[in-house]
Amino acid sequence: MAYKIDFSLAASDQIEAALGSQLEHIRLARNMTQAQVAKESGVSLRTIRRLEKGQGVSLDTFIRVLAALGVQGNLESLLPDPTVRPVERMGRTGKERKRARPTQSKSEDATWAWGDDKAGHE
Repeated sequence: MAYKIDFSLAASDQIEAALGSQLEHIRLARNMTQAQVAKESGVSLRTIRRLEKGQGVSLDTFIRVLAALGVQGNLESLLPDPTVRPVERMGRTGKERKRARPTQSKSEDATWAWGDDKAGHE
């Protein structure tokens, strides 16, 4: 059974464990041994075992293992394509945004203080 979690609420170690479990299931579904995946991905058998247990590996190793399992095409679904909604990235001048700027906070003059609500009501 696959390790199912809510990725939006999970801690990074929980996500690593879920991804490792999922990779193990994919490997078994392809009838591959850990040694075969290690050889095809160019990493050690120990690294494959660590990955499947959710014990942190490098991004490079993760990508190599995905390629060895034939599922690297699924990487596109991890991050949204920033060019999908170009209208949302356009500023008022009609130019594509190159940088993000933090929002401006309201001025301190607009800060409410105790007693302000009584002004003008007496």
